Amino acid sequence: MSNSLERWATWRELQAQPNIWRAWNDEFKAGEVRDWLATLEAEEVWFCGAGTSAFIGDIIVAGLEGQGARMRSVATTDLVSRPHAYLSDRRPLVVNFGRSGGSPETLGTLDALDVLAPDAPRLNVTCNPDGALARREATGPCGVVLLPTATHDAGFAMTSSFSTMLLTALTLFDKAPPADALPRLAAALEALLPRYAALAEATPPPARVVFLGTGPMAFAAREAALKVMELTAGKTAALWDSTLGFRHGPKSFVDSDTRIVVFTSADPQAASYEADLLDELSAQYPGAGLTTVGPQAEHDPQLDLPDVWLTPLAVALAQVLGVVWSDRMGLNVDDPFAGEGTLSRVVSGVTLYPVRPE
Repeated sequence: MSNSLERWATWRELQAQPNIWRAWNDEFKAGEVRDWLATLEAEEVWFCGAGTSAFIGDIIVAGLEGQGARMRSVATTDLVSRPHAYLSDRRPLVVNFGRSGGSPETLGTLDALDVLAPDAPRLNVTCNPDGALARREATGPCGVVLLPTATHDAGFAMTSSFSTMLLTALTLFDKAPPADALPRLAAALEALLPRYAALAEATPPPARVVFLGTGPMAFAAREAALKVMELTAGKTAALWDSTLGFRHGPKSFVDSDTRIVVFTSADPQAASYEADLLDELSAQYPGAGLTTVGPQAEHDPQLDLPDVWLTPLAVALAQVLGVVWSDRMGLNVDDPFAGEGTLSRVVSGVTLYPVRPE
């Protein structure tokens, strides 16, 4: 089946991630950007984006919390709808993520900053040289990190754009980024991708799938759930939660045919709770397919890296599952909603309302 999947751009783009990360590791002048960020002396950093781009911020904040400046993940979908609630008397460093760099909420965020916090510094991380994040000028300090052309995914679902924007931000904001992290992650993903493909091809598309994790892996689970739902056009319902939060109601989603994926943690405390939940799920739902990804898991990347750096490897499983299941359902993998007019690669149909000064 994997050979036939080559006709889909989404499949080629997710498979290209190891090579993209290696090339970006050699090309990206991270030291220069880190030096510029240090001159800003920001006391607060906001990571902003919509959808998958917002989840990047969630993962970063959960993984790097407690390092230096206060970090917040502020979805542009929240900021645009209530700009005064966020920007009154605040001048954070705003890190904007965007594959296209021109979604309505991206434009709305830039508008809000121009009106309410024009001097707030910005760092725009984008995959599109022609988008507003790459081209729009700002009153205050503004840096742009333009990712390689290959990350500007042609497919509906964000794959290499997500992972490379995330790894770029980790390289910039981790107080002590691990040496050679990107090449090491690239090698690990190359080893995992064939195993992920084999699992996907051996698994009929389920009606339901659950992704669980702890800390940054919980938000990786959120992106994983979205990826499966997007690529299967909602035909596979997907839920995400934290390992401990799952028992508090969301577990009611599971039936005997639900596929369950747990993204494991290297943290011994978290791992203990994950092991307990895995034992419980195995006993209560013996017919459900149970898969683990991460340290000491069925699909172990064999890397001594913090959990937050391993999140792209976990999400890659969902990317593979989503493509294989979508193809098996007879969908257009690169545009699962083709002909429906309900969802598009870049969100449209959003009316932006003027932001007025206070």
